[in-house]
Amino acid sequence: MALPVIAIIGRPNVGKSTLFNRLAGRRIAIVSDIPGTTRDRISIDAEWGRHRYLLVDTAGVEDAPHDELLWSDIRAQVEIALNQADAIIFTVDVSDGVTESDQDAAQMVRRTEKPVVVAANKVDSLAREELIYDFYALGLGEVFPISAYHDTGIGDLMEALFNELPPVEPERSGPNSIRVAIAGRPNAGKSALLNALTGENRAIVSPIPGTTRDTIDSVFEYEGTRITFLDTAGLRRRGKAEAGIEKYSAIRTVGAIERCYVAVLVLDATEFVTAQDTHIGGYINEAARAAFVVVNKWDLANELSLNQADAEEEIRNRFKFIPEVPVVFTSALTGWGVDKVLPMILTVYGEFSKQLPRAEVSRVVFDAMGENPMPGFGSRRPRIFKCVQSRTSPPTFEFTARNPELIHFSYRRYLENRLRAKFGFIGSPLKLSFQSREDE
Repeated sequence: MALPVIAIIGRPNVGKSTLFNRLAGRRIAIVSDIPGTTRDRISIDAEWGRHRYLLVDTAGVEDAPHDELLWSDIRAQVEIALNQADAIIFTVDVSDGVTESDQDAAQMVRRTEKPVVVAANKVDSLAREELIYDFYALGLGEVFPISAYHDTGIGDLMEALFNELPPVEPERSGPNSIRVAIAGRPNAGKSALLNALTGENRAIVSPIPGTTRDTIDSVFEYEGTRITFLDTAGLRRRGKAEAGIEKYSAIRTVGAIERCYVAVLVLDATEFVTAQDTHIGGYINEAARAAFVVVNKWDLANELSLNQADAEEEIRNRFKFIPEVPVVFTSALTGWGVDKVLPMILTVYGEFSKQLPRAEVSRVVFDAMGENPMPGFGSRRPRIFKCVQSRTSPPTFEFTARNPELIHFSYRRYLENRLRAKFGFIGSPLKLSFQSREDE
């Protein structure tokens, strides 16, 4: 399903970044007493109870900005964050009362007409809790007393926020329906590839990086299979993207990767594999999605002194976390090689959704253990009783074992490699789960 985007909005120095870090579960945003420390948005895939969502921190909105040169860019980013958000946490500081900056920021929030809760921060005593009622004058609905620093009141705040969000229905995909995310750096040719695949100009194509600013869903039929393409804005290395629209487009790009079953990572042959490309591959890996690589602009290979064999070897070395990653070479401009992309989507999705017979899985695992027994630690030895494939998309194998914590990472990788050697799973992640059980 598409993850809802929740933005934290408010004036500077009210504790937005502290609240962000609290919800994220670790320190990510820079926390400082200096107003304006957070100039760009920071986002993270987060969880609250059974809810998963994208959490976004933003720069502070102020009526008398401390830096006039940056203020127009900062305000533009906040506006974009508000437009991208599905819900808003409006944060205020009870110790300061309602300020003009609070009123200015509240006006921006009201215009969105989106679900909003007010987090009255720095309520660390009963006396301060009485101060929250002034903030009802902002006209943003219920005000919740919290202390982001002391982790109090946040549960009620988040429960109220998710109650305001409309229920999200899971997107249904079956054997004849596949969601595909076309991801990559800006100007790698993602939109041109989408147009070449579908035979229509469904996405704007421009030599200017960042032309695609939001995710474009495009439905296409191929050999009886319904494919929904999620063309995305380009992702740059975290913290290196330019201020403004591009940074907020990255929020939806990560969301598209989360929604898809197959991620097509588009590389630019003129720059080949960069650190940004492997960073995007890391997003795909974290989301546990099937993937393959398209090297676009291959019509320039002769000029660049590139050959396919060396290129494939380099790509597999750089993307080792996508096992035996398939590579397709194309020129979206001329159409060369594009005909190989759709069959590869079906192939990789077939590996991703493959369900194996239980008996065959057990035979491969126990044969592997017979050929290479698990090492023990003194008198304590691990033992695997059974292994079953518990789910697909991604393929997940559940091992029931005694002392599973003693099964070394290298041996787990050995078992994964044996499963891959027998059953394939090209371009697909595998998840191995080890559950504890004593001898009966």
